[in-house]
Amino acid sequence: MRADVQNTVEKIEKSLELLRQRMNWETAPHRLEEFNARVEDPDLWNDPDAAQKLMRDRQMLVDAFDTHNAIQQDMRDNIEMIELGEMEDDQEVISDAEDALRNLEKRAAQKELEALLDGEADGNDTFLEINAGAGGTESCDWAAMLARMFVRWAEKHGYKVELQSESSGDEAGIKSASYKISGPNAYGWLKSESGVHRLVRISPFDSAAKRHTSFCSVWVYPVVDDNIDIEVNPADIRVDTYRSSGAGGQHVNTTDSAVRITHTPTGIVVTSSEKSQHQNRDIAMKALKSRLYQMELDRRNAAINEAHEAKGDAGWGNQIRSYVLHPYQMVKDLRTQVETSDTKGVLDGDLDQFMAATLAQKVSGKSRSEAQGE
Repeated sequence: MRADVQNTVEKIEKSLELLRQRMNWETAPHRLEEFNARVEDPDLWNDPDAAQKLMRDRQMLVDAFDTHNAIQQDMRDNIEMIELGEMEDDQEVISDAEDALRNLEKRAAQKELEALLDGEADGNDTFLEINAGAGGTESCDWAAMLARMFVRWAEKHGYKVELQSESSGDEAGIKSASYKISGPNAYGWLKSESGVHRLVRISPFDSAAKRHTSFCSVWVYPVVDDNIDIEVNPADIRVDTYRSSGAGGQHVNTTDSAVRITHTPTGIVVTSSEKSQHQNRDIAMKALKSRLYQMELDRRNAAINEAHEAKGDAGWGNQIRSYVLHPYQMVKDLRTQVETSDTKGVLDGDLDQFMAATLAQKVSGKSRSEAQGE
């Protein structure tokens, strides 16, 4: 077996080892037996919430077993095919098996990353907010570009995207927008995007064709599960209704149905501008509870999630990523130093490399902290 192919096999084995660590391989069979026994209990569904959690936990363990075993079996099968091809001097068999191993390495690496999404709320749906920074029309246009980028990313991953509220810019773009993004591990992936995003380009709104720098802040927080109880004191909130400023035409609300809720102790403000005021109040309360839950997660994981502690002003000093379209083409993440010249691909939703690097960095930092007894 060639050295490069052997290196590929070693990378697959390393990913398999991490998968085993994440699922506590030695105790996993015993835990699965316990799950199966409890599933057979006729009284299980007397407590529907507990039953659903049990079924989810069991399925996650089954999926982890299946993923590990399938990758391991595919690796062994292709190694055997290479050995057989070498014995019979069949280069076509060898080449096909080597290609299969390289594809398997990518698949194993992806599953390894998914295994790192083991935070308390990583599996939840998520809310994503975008707010234009200082800079007027430039920043509003940048906010609209970011909204498109994240929607494209979500759609590529098969996630459901729902626009919760939007405030249009005075001349172009948007001042702010809020989305609910639903799908497996939506929060776990998108949480790395919280922070300030900086754009450098020749302005399409400047007749002198000067270079402009624009900033927007992005804030990501998990949708709170129904079984997580977040208490909100009615005396701590102010509810305002207003007329939504949509895109115009038939979609403009003719009544004050949009809802804004302000949480006085924290200063959190959430909005929703669907057609029904009752629906908007319900959506806004869920968003508020999710924001409060996010704050609690931040307090528990301050060392890991310091980027979530305070997003800060949308400007210099708080940025996580730069998107440079002039005088050269580059997108660079300032936390991980990952960069690419494919600016068009990134703005079209190709964000996985940045998310993966940030996730791996945070997990690595967590592992170091645990090793030091923190």
